[in-house]
Amino acid sequence: MVSKLVNERAARLLKVLVERYLKDGQPVGSRTLATEGPLPLSSATIRNILSDLEEQGLIISPHTSSGRVPTSQGLRLFVDTMLVVQPLEKLVIERLEIAIPATLDTPRVLAAASKVMSELSHMAGIITVPRRDQLLLRQLEFLPLSGGRILVIVVVNQHEVQNFVITPQRAYSPSELQQVANYINTHFTGKDLLTVRSQLVADLRRDKENMNSLMEAMVDIAGQAMDPKQERDYVLAGQNNLVGLVNSDNVDDLRQLFDTFTQKRDMLHLLDQCVGAQGVQIFIGEESGYQALGDCSVVTTPYTIDGHVVGVLGVIGPTRMDYQRVIPMVDATAKIVSSILNKNNEPPY
Repeated sequence: MVSKLVNERAARLLKVLVERYLKDGQPVGSRTLATEGPLPLSSATIRNILSDLEEQGLIISPHTSSGRVPTSQGLRLFVDTMLVVQPLEKLVIERLEIAIPATLDTPRVLAAASKVMSELSHMAGIITVPRRDQLLLRQLEFLPLSGGRILVIVVVNQHEVQNFVITPQRAYSPSELQQVANYINTHFTGKDLLTVRSQLVADLRRDKENMNSLMEAMVDIAGQAMDPKQERDYVLAGQNNLVGLVNSDNVDDLRQLFDTFTQKRDMLHLLDQCVGAQGVQIFIGEESGYQALGDCSVVTTPYTIDGHVVGVLGVIGPTRMDYQRVIPMVDATAKIVSSILNKNNEPPY
């Protein structure tokens, strides 16, 4: 398949140029293309084709060099129409399976998946935590901390434990916290966390005229404990690999990239766009919509529990990445993670 932007001859030449650039990271000149190109063309003809490709925004001369490198648009055309993805090597699949053993609980599965993707790609591996509409409440506990804070301990699915700290509007005694936990555990065990929160808030609103101190406590404490924002997070590994890989000589650009990882909001918004996608999604350069990722590509795919998408995993690296190798690796990792989480989600009988 060839884009309407270029003819067959130009497309074949562009393919060689991109492949050589992805391999070596250096501008590719007309003499190299004349020697290694797929067609018996003169250097003058090749220069004319390259000039046309440059006018279409698919390649660019980075400096005064006579060589060209692909733009984000050129890489997109290559990935969409020219890239042939081969099945993942057996040794790589075995390494993934060893690195993410089926005996791990969900938090360690996420950490292991992020780490092994980083190690295999030599870039950054990322995976979002499962969405709350797929987390079934088994038990909830509250422990008072100093300064009026409360440690929330949530057991979900069969045996996964999540901990986080909330700060309610006022301080609560241990007996009040126990009453709230008992009420929620009695009435909502077995329901997903988003349903628990919506039903709890709806029930209390209906009975607000007769609201006592226990109900007020539940509005305050449980509202925060079940807030979907509590779990808006991801596991990131290998971000330091991007130093020296991302095509930027500007320290401020690198700082902005790392700030994006730290603040998380932009990355989560980008990854959310991939939740409803079928198969692997690729954002090249400015396609992400975020300036900090302008020199990066993001390759992601969803992972599932019981056939429902619960999160996204992938790799972040320079636009000059080995797409042919990264794409099947990300896809295979998602299949392994989905398989393990499905087993973790099965009833223990």
